[in-house]
Amino acid sequence: MRVSLPPQDRLTQTGIASWYGPGFHGKPTASGEIYNQDDLTAAHQTLPLGTRVLVTSLENGRSIQVTINDRGPFAKGRIIDLSYASAQSLDMLGPGTALVRIDVLDSPAPLQAIRSSLDYTVQAGSFSQLENARRLRDRLAQSFADVTITALQSRDLTYYRVHLGTFSNRADAEEYATKVSGAGYSVVIVEK
Repeated sequence: MRVSLPPQDRLTQTGIASWYGPGFHGKPTASGEIYNQDDLTAAHQTLPLGTRVLVTSLENGRSIQVTINDRGPFAKGRIIDLSYASAQSLDMLGPGTALVRIDVLDSPAPLQAIRSSLDYTVQAGSFSQLENARRLRDRLAQSFADVTITALQSRDLTYYRVHLGTFSNRADAEEYATKVSGAGYSVVIVEK
């Protein structure tokens, strides 16, 4: 279910945009889509994948609608990484960065705010069969709190990921992962 926001209720974020292009063209994005530098897409650290945003350059007033399909940027102080085509539309290819405002137009999930940092979780499994994820969740819930199943839709398949907890920094997630792996489970730390 997509959640569209009327203009007065749109969440906004202001900061520095950058762009990425040829070196990533043809490679998978965090959403599972193949990056096409000619598509109107972008990377954001925290907005749900599939969110549509209006990006407005505060330097020249140009705007473009893009879909968030990747994670990033990872350079300090930047809030969005635009595809080559998106950056070209905003006339920011030459400078490489621009001061922008992001307005969330719609999202696949309800949003209360745009988070500026990532959360982490401990993942104990990823399954194509929901029943297998439920079995692992139930086993983990006997020893650990806050065990959930999160669905991730890829092109052809839905994956059911078993997660334990939410952590605002990676160090806390690593500490918890050590406890879970000490109980005999294989785990990885993932961005939530």
